[in-house]
Amino acid sequence: MSVRERFGRSNPSLDMKLDEGTSMTTRSRQIRVVSYLLLGLVAVFYIWPLFMLVNTSMKTLPEYLKDPSGLAESITFENFVEAWQLANFPQYLWNSVLYTSVATAIFVASTLFVAFPIARGYFRGSNALLTLYVVALFLPPALIPQFQLILNLGLYNSRIGFISLFLINPIGMIIMVNYIKSIPKELDESAAVDGSGYLRFVFSIVFPLIRPAVATVTVLHAIGIWNELVLPTIYLSSSEKFPITRGLIVFEGVYGSNWPGIASAVLMLMLPMLVLFLLLQREIISGLTAGSIKG
Repeated sequence: MSVRERFGRSNPSLDMKLDEGTSMTTRSRQIRVVSYLLLGLVAVFYIWPLFMLVNTSMKTLPEYLKDPSGLAESITFENFVEAWQLANFPQYLWNSVLYTSVATAIFVASTLFVAFPIARGYFRGSNALLTLYVVALFLPPALIPQFQLILNLGLYNSRIGFISLFLINPIGMIIMVNYIKSIPKELDESAAVDGSGYLRFVFSIVFPLIRPAVATVTVLHAIGIWNELVLPTIYLSSSEKFPITRGLIVFEGVYGSNWPGIASAVLMLMLPMLVLFLLLQREIISGLTAGSIKG
């Protein structure tokens, strides 16, 4: 039974409220439909290149040259085997894992210990130092001075020298500092009263509270190192020290490129970072959710 039938007679004010409620419900449904359509278009925009990459990796080279954008006629994994052997994936993959893991671990640990006193303002000039990190985001990379420094230190074409290139990242420091500022400062005073040392306080109290920020910085920094191509070309000259991205150059030929092989190699190159993101996605999502409700 409707509201009008229950009252048994027409009520102008009630009819107006019912009409307004119906129009608002219809409007909300229209907004929801439009939102889903926009999300669907964005999803297609992101998924389509990945689909074409997988589709290309399943083609043979003659099939790709015949119809680059068509669907693969048969599913084959020969391109993955060829890419694994031709690009020397085991050696290059080990180099990439070494560079990414060591540089990311050192960067995250050092950033944590530097970001905490900057966020708390425990030394003079902390705000100015944070401003310098923000300014560094907009500065172009100083490749020539950096190259001269690495060359004069005798670190050219060395693993240590290449890893040292990734020990500073302004965006990671800014993320850490802003997240630590959301932690109540009373925890510092309570830890000092209980006699907790600086190292113990950072690892036992600060680190568990900022795990979402640490996970976000870890993923961003690791992906940046893993996908780097310019710096290995400049600072590494020995093939046994090349990362996996440098190994993709073997697919470049004089008369063309083996695009199915490149697509297969790129998919294998993507898997480690995808696994890393899946392992840390809960922390990243919880950090985004926490940031959305903090005032």
